[in-house]
Amino acid sequence: MKKIKKIPLRKCVVTNERFEKKQLIRIVKTPEGTVLVDFSGKANGRGAYLQKNKEVILKAQKTKVLERHLEVQIPDSIYLELLKVADTLE
Repeated sequence: MKKIKKIPLRKCVVTNERFEKKQLIRIVKTPEGTVLVDFSGKANGRGAYLQKNKEVILKAQKTKVLERHLEVQIPDSIYLELLKVADTLE
């Protein structure tokens, strides 16, 4: 009998829905305190996940949900990068 591999689920911090990791974008606060978009999903630091969706990213920016989760000021450049990623997927 073949063992079924468990797919790791992560929660979008805006919608609170669970998705497979590859359906989400990870934003990381590194131990040095810088914020970056983690495309590998393996960067060191505290991470938060967002759906790859324009409305969700804009809502995250408006409600400052990422700032609360990562406890750091999020520069606009991060949101612009996230929106570019969302654009390439649509």
